[in-house]
Amino acid sequence: MSISFVGDFDLRLPHDAFETRAACGAAALTELGAGADVPVAIIMRNDLAQLEIMRAAAWAGTVLVALNWHAAADEVAAICDDSGARFVIIHRDLIEALRPALQNRSIIAVTPGPALLNAYGIDDAAATADPDSPEWNTLVETHAPLTTSAKMRPLMRYTSGSTGRPKGVRRTGEGPRPDFTDVLRRVGAEMMQFKPGSRFFTAAPIYHSAPSTLTSAALVSDGVSTLVAPKFDPETFLATIAAERITHIYLVPTMMSRLLKLPPEVRNRHDLSSVEFCVSTGSPWPHDLKVAMIDWWGPVFWESYGAAEIGFMTMVSSEEALARPGTAGQMQMGGTVMILDSHGDELPIGEVGEIHARLDAFGAFDYSNDPDSRREAEKHGHVSVGDLGWVDDEGYLFITDRKKDMIISGGANIFPAEIEAVLIHAPFIRDVAVFGAPDPEFGETIVAAIEPADGWTPDTGEVMAYLDGRLARFKHPRIIDFHEALPREDSGKIFKPRLREPYWKGAGRKV
Repeated sequence: MSISFVGDFDLRLPHDAFETRAACGAAALTELGAGADVPVAIIMRNDLAQLEIMRAAAWAGTVLVALNWHAAADEVAAICDDSGARFVIIHRDLIEALRPALQNRSIIAVTPGPALLNAYGIDDAAATADPDSPEWNTLVETHAPLTTSAKMRPLMRYTSGSTGRPKGVRRTGEGPRPDFTDVLRRVGAEMMQFKPGSRFFTAAPIYHSAPSTLTSAALVSDGVSTLVAPKFDPETFLATIAAERITHIYLVPTMMSRLLKLPPEVRNRHDLSSVEFCVSTGSPWPHDLKVAMIDWWGPVFWESYGAAEIGFMTMVSSEEALARPGTAGQMQMGGTVMILDSHGDELPIGEVGEIHARLDAFGAFDYSNDPDSRREAEKHGHVSVGDLGWVDDEGYLFITDRKKDMIISGGANIFPAEIEAVLIHAPFIRDVAVFGAPDPEFGETIVAAIEPADGWTPDTGEVMAYLDGRLARFKHPRIIDFHEALPREDSGKIFKPRLREPYWKGAGRKV
């Protein structure tokens, strides 16, 4: 039972030693004044120190505010101001670019180690910058362990912000404060099927909600070892599974797509027979991609649909997914779901509407400094996070698209995910993102941003010819943009807001 940082196995700690370091970090946070009810922002790539900080915050009862390390200074400042974070824990090489956002805040720096330097091409000067900021490792090594643990607080999440500024999701509750450790152990047992001897591995960015929650669940589950990679590299990922005899994995569909694009001889080189359970969440998982992974790894895959506001709502096994193509599964942990129309009335089985869910297991929430949005999100005791979908007669949920992504053109509802699912199979397309742009006649028009496959000369006519017979003409893109590389997060997920922005800037309404 240990904690390991893939790529630098000198950073492999027995679980007891890891907990001791976390307790020392908790003592340091408490002494600095970053204890219970004082939010601390954390801006880091995947790192063993990041896991230490998460556990230290749990010991101290501190609320951590997880930020995407790609964020611009203005975005960081807005989130720190909104959350009330007075302390920022950050990798040293990120400080200079974000310095305007860090004014009047206490900085705790983390020096990136060899694995991070190599994975991200960080130069030594940047890695050792800002020498006056205290070092996390030094704080840990100069404090005695905190002997009494506070009740763990969940991380404070900020929504993606594709419709205006991000909203902070803060857990609330009346009466005695719950210990979120109990929730994580339940997630580990009921969702992830952890047991003593399980070995959990992810390369997904831990600043995101799902990978951080599942990694935290592994850290508090008895007898489970945890391995985290600095970033996702397809072949290294497979090699680690084989070498470390990994049993439990978190992956997202974009990572699976990259794994499947490896040459067959590379894919077949690695023994993956140890894998018992692999879960995906966070973005739609195309059915044919799921089938391809099941054919390769066997029926070890599960998909979960969730949201920062509500938690992990559904689960679906490989067998269920094959029997009901496209389903996200049934509600879990006592949760319930309602499909509502634009007036807030419940729709019949099989009709598409806005998904509203209730799941008490993860606790109530509010939006930081935005009570109006919180009230608007709830109807009939169920909360919407802006997705559209439907349920069948056995309660299986199907996700159609994001409400904010839906394109309304000439009065027709058009779902980008449907168009993307067709275009991604074109042999000359490496990746694609579809979204709406303003149109004076139809309200919105369809834009496809395409990343060409290697060796293909971009040709709009070839794209349109591929769509003929595969998709109704009113769903064909009217604008096609070719990009050498689409903007991406660490997981490979496309930053759609950046693609939309040039079209909607000055259009007079938000997207």
